[in-house]
Amino acid sequence: MNELGKIKQNSIVFLMVVILFILSIIFFVVPSFATDYVSSNFIIRDPVITVEGGRATSSSFIYFSSTGQTSVGSSTSTSFSAYDGFLYFTDISIPTLTATAGNAQASLSWSESTSTFGYVVTSYQVGQSTVSGGSYSYTDVGNVLSSTRSSLTNGTTYYFIIRVIDNQGDVIATSTESSVIPVASSVAPSGGGGGGGSSIDTVITAVKFSGMAYPLSKVTILKDGQIAVTTIAGPDAKFDVLLSGLSTGNYVFSVISEDDAQNRSSLFTFPIFISKGVTINVGGIFISPTINVDKEQVQQGENIAIFGKSVSNSEITILINSEHQFFEKVKTDNDGVYLYNFDTSPLELGEHYTKSKVVFKDQVSPFSKSVNFIVGNRTVLKNTKKLIGDLSNDFRVNIIDFSILVYWFDRFDYPQEFDLNSDNKIDLIDFSIMVYYWTG
Repeated sequence: MNELGKIKQNSIVFLMVVILFILSIIFFVVPSFATDYVSSNFIIRDPVITVEGGRATSSSFIYFSSTGQTSVGSSTSTSFSAYDGFLYFTDISIPTLTATAGNAQASLSWSESTSTFGYVVTSYQVGQSTVSGGSYSYTDVGNVLSSTRSSLTNGTTYYFIIRVIDNQGDVIATSTESSVIPVASSVAPSGGGGGGGSSIDTVITAVKFSGMAYPLSKVTILKDGQIAVTTIAGPDAKFDVLLSGLSTGNYVFSVISEDDAQNRSSLFTFPIFISKGVTINVGGIFISPTINVDKEQVQQGENIAIFGKSVSNSEITILINSEHQFFEKVKTDNDGVYLYNFDTSPLELGEHYTKSKVVFKDQVSPFSKSVNFIVGNRTVLKNTKKLIGDLSNDFRVNIIDFSILVYWFDRFDYPQEFDLNSDNKIDLIDFSIMVYYWTG
């Protein structure tokens, strides 16, 4: 065979080898065992790669594997449910919509929607309707935080929502609805000739707050850090309260809620400028859950109870912060209570914290405040603050405690802790104190 023929034959052989190599990559999976995978931002030591999501363990490592997908959400079949990585556990804040009525117009402003990871917010859409709940006509207003809707009919109620759009053009969050009734500007009549007169200023300057907290929970509105008004949420966790008698100016309002165990939510805070004679509607407030734990310190490997309160029959996402973050999901019951017993075996010794957020009908709350705990070599129960008026020590103030106090009414030799105002007698004042701290 001449030299040219050898070169041609070698080229054909080399080409076949390359084709076989490419086909092996496409059609075959090469398993990897017991080695280190390193990049500039991660190291996986000694993994045994599993096809399914889950946790692989040995005496020297724990490896959490997952299956990724390009779409947001969960994959299901008759035999499994897959919640895929950060795409499923994204933290998208819901915009809080403020609507102010004007003459044939409505001025809208909303809080910025942010994501911890996963999504990129690129624009907002304003939905407008004359029927509560829609259907809405949508206008893309760009990546801005305010919009004025004009050419409206005075005296007609308009309903608005805000949709958050990501860089793929998908809707990733929606505010709750806020409504306004445009009105014509009123001009005060001038005084008639002939004598002096007096005028009464009947212009109302107010802010109306509405949203969701917890069933029958106390909701407090703070104005510039001071308590301005309180209300009680309904059995459906919804609240609606009007704060009037305000002057023109800038204010910082905060909303906070408290459950029947006196655990409080994180503050929901926003600034507002108020003009005289205007009532501003602040809708879509979604209070974060309350959260607490049953142990100050837990022995490694034992369970720690994480509990709190939010909207009834909603989904709670609990974050446990450690060297690796853990996300757990649990449902609230009909009273809005949730409880999750977390196995601390995967947690390293030391300080940790947990917090939670709630998802209800595509609405997502902010995260709750953080609660700290320690993983150590012994368990220390958390000291529970005794409720004032809890005479039966069942962590509630209700008809049982009332009956106990009735028995000791106007008697002597009563237990000293039953004298709620420490005036050396049990009288109507003690009953008033008990009613104030009533939990039911």
